[in-house]
Amino acid sequence: MKIVSTQNAPAAIGPYSQGIIVNNLFYSSGQIPLTAEGEMVTGDISEQTHQVFKNLQAVLKEAGASLETVVKATVFLDDMNTFAAFNEVYGQYFANHKPARSCVEVARLPKDALVEIEVIALIK
Repeated sequence: MKIVSTQNAPAAIGPYSQGIIVNNLFYSSGQIPLTAEGEMVTGDISEQTHQVFKNLQAVLKEAGASLETVVKATVFLDDMNTFAAFNEVYGQYFANHKPARSCVEVARLPKDALVEIEVIALIK
C-alpha cells in the first residue's frame, strides 16, 4: 500500500489519508468542498460540487490517475432535492467517460457540507 498526499487538496481532518494506492487501484477518501487551505466553500450545491471535483482532480493527479480512469464514484448528498443541480455539475466532469456511481442522501456531512464524493480509479 502507498499513501497519497498532496498539498493541492485539503489535508485530512482526521486519522485518515487523502487516498491509498493498492496494486493498480487508487481509493480516495471522501472529498468535501474545502479549499486546499482548509477553508469551506460556501454557496449552493453547484459551487460546492465544483470544489469537490477540484480536490478529486488533485488527489487523482498525485496518485497517477485522473477523472478518465475513475471506475466508481460514491456520492453523498445532504438533500436529494439538490440532485438535479448536482448532477448537472457532475456531468461536466464526466461528460464522455461515465464511471459506475452510487448516490445516497445522508443526514449530515462533515463541516455541514452539501456534498461529498469518493472515487476508485485505475492508475495509469
